[in-house]
Amino acid sequence: MAERIIQAADLSNILGSLRNLQGDIGTVSGQVDSVGRELNQTRAELSRLEQAFADFVASDLKAKELALAETRQVKVRQELDTTYEFYGIVRRQATGILQASDIQLVRTETLRSATEELMISAPRYWLAPALVALSAWLGDNRELAERALAEAIRRDDEKTSLFFALIARRAGRNELNRTWLDRYFGLQDPFKLDRQTVIMVDALANGVFGAEVALHCTKRIADWIDELSARAGFVEAQRNQWGRALLSKAPNEDHGNRYSHLKRMSPTWPELNRAINGVAMHAAVLAHFEGVFQGEIRPAASVLVAVDDLLSKLVTRFDDEELPLRRQEELCRLIIEEGGDRREAQKRFDLQSAALDEEVDFTQLLTNAAMHPEVSHVTRATQRFAVAHSRDWILDGHADVTAKARMAVPADVHLEIEGWQGVTQDGSNETDLLRSLEDEIAAREARDLAAIKFSAKHWLGVALSVALILGSVSAGIVPLLLGGAGLLWAYLTHRQLETKRANVKANYAKLRQQAGDALRACLAEVVELRRDVAARDDVSVRVTQLLEGISPEQHVLSSHDSVRRVMLKA
Repeated sequence: MAERIIQAADLSNILGSLRNLQGDIGTVSGQVDSVGRELNQTRAELSRLEQAFADFVASDLKAKELALAETRQVKVRQELDTTYEFYGIVRRQATGILQASDIQLVRTETLRSATEELMISAPRYWLAPALVALSAWLGDNRELAERALAEAIRRDDEKTSLFFALIARRAGRNELNRTWLDRYFGLQDPFKLDRQTVIMVDALANGVFGAEVALHCTKRIADWIDELSARAGFVEAQRNQWGRALLSKAPNEDHGNRYSHLKRMSPTWPELNRAINGVAMHAAVLAHFEGVFQGEIRPAASVLVAVDDLLSKLVTRFDDEELPLRRQEELCRLIIEEGGDRREAQKRFDLQSAALDEEVDFTQLLTNAAMHPEVSHVTRATQRFAVAHSRDWILDGHADVTAKARMAVPADVHLEIEGWQGVTQDGSNETDLLRSLEDEIAAREARDLAAIKFSAKHWLGVALSVALILGSVSAGIVPLLLGGAGLLWAYLTHRQLETKRANVKANYAKLRQQAGDALRACLAEVVELRRDVAARDDVSVRVTQLLEGISPEQHVLSSHDSVRRVMLKA
């Protein structure tokens, strides 16, 4: 009897231990599930942290590039001031001498002394002997004027000829003006023009020259264009040249704030963002040309003011020795404009770098004047002149970049949501995509639920427990209690598995809702993006209409020698 009591007590301890073990297994199972959820959450947090870190690095790099560009810009300008300090002094004297002569407040001897000192200070600069010649001319010293003029021509024949052509025009000496212009034109090769040729175009477009000289310049320009047009591959070169010029106006914006779901869930997003910027070029180009042609242009109050402006630009902006520093200055300016984005600034610089080339052909000169006035240093009248004479080429180039922008818009938009992948073109296949997403999630759920089941050890335990219970008929109460404990363990395990299955179903139900909402949001953004792209692309028609309404004859100001014709809105 005592033995049976002891055995019963021992079995009670065993049953308690089994229950505790079952509880511990349940706790461990719950902890494993919790660890799994925390692991998924940690991965998501790490992904967000990685993106945040990448954004921080990019932002920090832009900030450093911005600060460096601002510092470099100051240093470049200081180097321009120090290296070419005497050039600056000479340049300031040019218009000063002319204006002093106009009001006759400075003695001829003073002018001569000042210009001779400049000759000593700038031994290689073409403008120094040119000013000596000018002061000698004003002082009626023919011998000194001829000797100084010969030295200026030796140093830079083209700039000297253009300089004295403008001086002659300022003095009202039209025959002398034409003589110097003939000399200047004789030095030109329309395939290799120096940048200062734009000064002549500027003077023509602003009505600085007399009517006869203006007609002569117009004929020369027409001859240049005919000569260039006869070159093999000219039309194709113009299309490419103007295509690059128009692309330089394309914006570089991140539209991810507007299309946040596509940015996060579409591998196609980089191409989509570039495509939006590509078609946004039309609005930028339209705004550029409207800014050129809308409104009136009032000519300078007198030919003196007009010529002084041109002389100032000629002597300050077109010295080839300064070009390397000018290029650095322009790149720094673009980096600052782009907020430190050096790659985009370099891209813009490459597209407009022709404006800072030492030699360009005449059509490139027109392109630079029309599209990059801040680099070419031309007036709005010259921009109109350049666009009007390049109209057909611009239309061809615009047609090419429009076609390329349309081709760059991805036809298929790929989506990736929680491991599921799908493709849409315009969001119209929403039903099919939702069904595909549902099937993917359902299949994944089925696989996960199928994995939550009795394993071989569980079924072995059940079989052993049943065998012990059946054997207890002859073997006594101990096998019965052991078998009952085994079945209890199996029952508790089954309940835990059911709880786990319920959690899996709940998680997948939440995933199904979230993924479905994300897919619908992506498709809605695809629809909006297609509309946005179409609306931006439609602006190309307005650009074409604006350009087709332009003719070269409308965009040259009348000479100061006759009644002025104010250029009205196109």
